[in-house]
Amino acid sequence: MKLFVLITLGIGLFAGPALAEGDALAGEKVFKKCMACHAVTDTTNKVGPHLVGVVGRKAAAVEGYSYSDSMKEYAATGAVWDEKALDAYLENPKSTVLKTKMAFAGLKKGDEREDLIAVLKSKM
Repeated sequence: MKLFVLITLGIGLFAGPALAEGDALAGEKVFKKCMACHAVTDTTNKVGPHLVGVVGRKAAAVEGYSYSDSMKEYAATGAVWDEKALDAYLENPKSTVLKTKMAFAGLKKGDEREDLIAVLKSKM
């Protein structure tokens, strides 16, 4: 029994930190900060590209949207909007893509970013 406990604890030490799961309901409230520029219920581009299916999508991949040169350069690196990339971008867009057109300063609270990503994941 002791050996089982030690092995279980050892495996836990080597497993990476689990990605936090946000609350999509709370994320709907956070998305209100984004909705003037982004659509999440249909594929209409506004000031910013639509966000339907953004989680897992390659950066700068929405057809018909005019991305900044900086975002195109970011996309050329093979960037994909996975949860980690979205979290970094949503925290401080200009630190991820220096000359992004997105004027939004970012979401400093980690729980708000997690909740917003949960909403985006639900809009696939």
